[in-house]
Amino acid sequence: MIGGGPDAFIGAIHRIAANLDGKYDLVCGAFSSSASKSKEMGLQLGLNPNRVYASYQEMIDQESKLPANERVQVISIVTPNHLHFDPAKQALENGFHVIVDKPITFSLAEALSLKAILKISNKRLLLTHTYTGYPMVKEAKEQIAAGNLGKIRKVYVEYPQGWLSKEITNKQADWRTDPKKSGIAGAMGDIGTHAFNLAEYVSGLTITKLCADINTVVPGRKLDDDGAVLLKFNNGASGVLMASQIAAGEENNVKIRVYGEKGGLQWQQCDANTLLLNYLDQPAQIFRTGTAYVGSYAQENSRTPAGHPEGYLEAFANLYRNFANCILADLNNEKPTKEALDYPGVEEGISGMRFIDTVIASGESEVKWLNIESEHENN
Repeated sequence: MIGGGPDAFIGAIHRIAANLDGKYDLVCGAFSSSASKSKEMGLQLGLNPNRVYASYQEMIDQESKLPANERVQVISIVTPNHLHFDPAKQALENGFHVIVDKPITFSLAEALSLKAILKISNKRLLLTHTYTGYPMVKEAKEQIAAGNLGKIRKVYVEYPQGWLSKEITNKQADWRTDPKKSGIAGAMGDIGTHAFNLAEYVSGLTITKLCADINTVVPGRKLDDDGAVLLKFNNGASGVLMASQIAAGEENNVKIRVYGEKGGLQWQQCDANTLLLNYLDQPAQIFRTGTAYVGSYAQENSRTPAGHPEGYLEAFANLYRNFANCILADLNNEKPTKEALDYPGVEEGISGMRFIDTVIASGESEVKWLNIESEHENN
């Protein structure tokens, strides 16, 4: 692991997710830019002190020199955005699989470069868009792919948070509101990319055009903390995306609604085990996690019998497990299952970076409608 030191919450989430199915062992790490904090974290985790490193460069260099049966196989990068690309690049170039938190890189140019490096490396890369790991999100995708809603016409997706409703100072807030560490976007990069990814994943469509209203509400803040975006999809459907970190009182209730010719569906994280389907000329249906009537993707990513809540940690763990299953299949010269292959990777990362570039450009422009696929790719 790179990052995830004493003051970082997401590193602990990644470690729990990796450990849940017994498919990973944490064997080494560079947990902080501070050598002493890295050593402190390694001690807490019970690691061999010789494999707790002062920097990610040292870790990658030293691990690459170990025999194949001893060296680390997968490197998980859980650092702020500006420290995603170089560790991922070095890991791939030295023969390691990569897991990286979103957004995939600091810029679109870096994301495109990483794709080229990944292709040459013949390794795998997982991008942890957590919400695609929920069983009922996968069921929603499968219902739409089967044509059960008919042609998709409308997509609404929202991610409201309230934790940045006022100026606060802590490690999490500091780097997320710092353009030198976060990039050109604040809320839209941090949580808007999740909403964007969820809209494309569930609908099976591609967002090709957008019109954004981007706001910085808290005085003195350097990046956006609120916004709403009109969307156009490649099949002609339209939609609305909302991402806000100044929605006082809100926690993390990600929500998506999709409507087609025959009916609609909705899912929200605060009731993650439930998927609601409403039809034009049929009774409403309620799908639940852990039941026998859901599709193979939802079944493969469910862990407990119906009625036992499965949440954020399990969704995160599903991404780790599917990624591990693909690597194990590769090692055994086998073809991974379609369910295992259902994890976000470099293409989703590039799409997310295009979204960030385009949404900020639209928010700053008087010409609001911009094509998402090519407008700012060369900037």
